[in-house]
Amino acid sequence: MQAQPSPTVEHGFPLLLSPLRVGPLELRNRVVMGSLHTRLENEPDGIRKLAVFYEARARGGVGLVITGSVSPNREGRVEEDGSVLDSEAVVEEHRPVVAAVHGAGARIVMQVLHAGIYAKHPQLVGPSSRRSPINRRVPRALTTEEVEATVDDFVRCAELAARAGYDGVEVMGSEGYLVNQFLAPRTNDRTDDWGGSLDNRMRFPTTIVRRIRKRMGAGFLVVYRISAIDLVEGGMTADEIDTLARAVEAAGADVLNTGIGWHESTVPTIATMVPRGAFAFASARLKRAVRIPVIASNRINTPDVAEAILQAGSADLVSMARPLLADPDFVAKAAAGRGSEINTCIGCNQACLDHIFSGRLATCLVNPKACHETEFDDRPVPDRRRIAVVGSGPAGLACAATAAERGHEVTLFEADRAIGGQLNMARRIPGKVQEFGELIRYFGQQVSASGVIVRAGVRADWQMLVAGGFDRVVVATGIRPRTPDIDGIDHPKAVSYLDVILGRVRVGARVAIIGTGGIGHDVAELLTAGHAGDASVDEFLAGWGVDTAISTGGGLGQPAAAVPVREVTLFQRTTQTPKARLGLSTGWIHRTQLARRGVRTVMGCTYTRIDDEGLHYTVDGKPEVCPADHVVICAGQDPDQTLVAPLRAAGMDVDLIGGARIASELDAKRAIDEGTRLAYSF
Repeated sequence: MQAQPSPTVEHGFPLLLSPLRVGPLELRNRVVMGSLHTRLENEPDGIRKLAVFYEARARGGVGLVITGSVSPNREGRVEEDGSVLDSEAVVEEHRPVVAAVHGAGARIVMQVLHAGIYAKHPQLVGPSSRRSPINRRVPRALTTEEVEATVDDFVRCAELAARAGYDGVEVMGSEGYLVNQFLAPRTNDRTDDWGGSLDNRMRFPTTIVRRIRKRMGAGFLVVYRISAIDLVEGGMTADEIDTLARAVEAAGADVLNTGIGWHESTVPTIATMVPRGAFAFASARLKRAVRIPVIASNRINTPDVAEAILQAGSADLVSMARPLLADPDFVAKAAAGRGSEINTCIGCNQACLDHIFSGRLATCLVNPKACHETEFDDRPVPDRRRIAVVGSGPAGLACAATAAERGHEVTLFEADRAIGGQLNMARRIPGKVQEFGELIRYFGQQVSASGVIVRAGVRADWQMLVAGGFDRVVVATGIRPRTPDIDGIDHPKAVSYLDVILGRVRVGARVAIIGTGGIGHDVAELLTAGHAGDASVDEFLAGWGVDTAISTGGGLGQPAAAVPVREVTLFQRTTQTPKARLGLSTGWIHRTQLARRGVRTVMGCTYTRIDDEGLHYTVDGKPEVCPADHVVICAGQDPDQTLVAPLRAAGMDVDLIGGARIASELDAKRAIDEGTRLAYSF
């Protein structure tokens, strides 16, 4: 499945938008809002906020909503304050969410998830006492009697979900959670009836599904989330997965939803650099194995990609979770021929997964209103004001478009001929080309549709802004690369990352990069990738060793040998590991990819000079030299606040947002959030 084109108004989506009967339910279309954890339930007034969140997606047109995870018992909760549905007392909390979704015309099922050895609390249990490599806690192995009791807890949870009004449940059997742990030899070394042979390992999920079906009858939807490829050593083979799929179908499941990879997998599955639709092969195989409908998932972020998967016969429905964080009106826009207006998920994980993994409320980089819906008043402003926004990077674009949508008269100044600012830099990095292009496309559409006056190719000075009669000036001028104090910094070999990314310099075969933050890693990616754009699906799967035939347990093969086009070394002054400055859920991808290409990292160094030999430095007082044709400077940025003082001296109301306020890395998440929230304050 190759990457598909961006959504356009000319495209139709006949299969995606067609109704489908799934078990006892008639769904209005094939779009499933996949499960995602928001932490809204832990917020003050969390149930109301959760209801508003799901209602927005249902009102936006999705056919079926699958909630965030709910545990069937205390041991299975994901974290200390994780959601549990194990008694009548909790049922009432769910009813407002169900009512909100039903009132907006969609169906809703509750995901029942037991975290098993992934649980982040002391009471964790598992099929065995083997610790997960991504969890420092050691689980207690369930006794035979406790396994039986856990099955009963799943069934009881489904019954309580029905009493709350849910149309069904999804049994979470993928991503390495408890049900998946019983299935894989990797985590199940039991010698009783729940371990050993494939039939015994399948007993846990099939018994859960069979007993839920028996208890709830035919009028209750049972979704089973199956791990279509584990992507870990000691996982299941294709034959075993197909056997499981048929057994779950026979036990009474109405539909199979596909999960891809365990959480500890060393293969990226949902990050930006994963090509769109890369794992459609897995749902296609399952569809051949069973008669019930199959849902495709992972990196499906436009209606075009979704429609192509359905047209190819690779699935009957498509699951999108983060794309509906990005744009709750995704389906409605596609149906109305407004695909170009969809705010596309770019797969960055910065505000969704990274927030959840660090105990924060989830949101979305491209849509900061996600999970914060109740904080924004979308009524038109009572007093229309004239606002100048200087700079069309992510902060300026978000502010200008949002302020104009709310009714203000907005003029956007951009010194370059094209809007986008630092986004135009990001879209030049292999693995980010398509998705960051989408972000510029979306904001360009919003700016145009909202009536923003765009003055591109105009470098606004303070006199021009004062004379313009604006009520307020928003300075979103971004950053200026910092030039470190190193002897020889003006040597021809020393070049700025801007010159490298923009192609202003022909970079040699040996490169030293000063700085190991996100920019330094992006430059290293650009210089070692061996291709100018994003990888194709085949290149990605081969590069990460994905065996699409799943001939061995877990579906892992030997990654294709990397052939770096340059010899690159990263340098940093501190001894702190570079991963601290990279994405929590994505940093490992960049580090792994660069390591395979032979990129070295030198920490704790002092830079001595740059000369004809290359970069001279010391580590622990010992002088070293890195022979280099070029030394790329990625040593941080400073905010560009040139306009602020003269504007304020002239009595203008001035706001600073994005990199112009704080120049730490190139933080699009903070920039878009600041721009959006500032626009709501006018």
